[in-house]
Amino acid sequence: MKTDTEIRTEGVSLLFEYMGNIEAERFISLIQRERFDYTKWRKRLFKGKTVREISAEAMELRNRMLS
Repeated sequence: MKTDTEIRTEGVSLLFEYMGNIEAERFISLIQRERFDYTKWRKRLFKGKTVREISAEAMELRNRMLS
């Protein structure tokens, strides 16, 4: 099992790798500025979508990032 520090480090590294410096900094700033409930956000993010739709969107995003 990873420690909290390892999870934070990996998460921040992934943000910067996939979003770039500016967008990752903005994302972190947005979360710190407002009260943020990740669980509620995720529920709203996928509300009304099927697993197939979510999977298709994830694969499309992955393909764009790999191109």
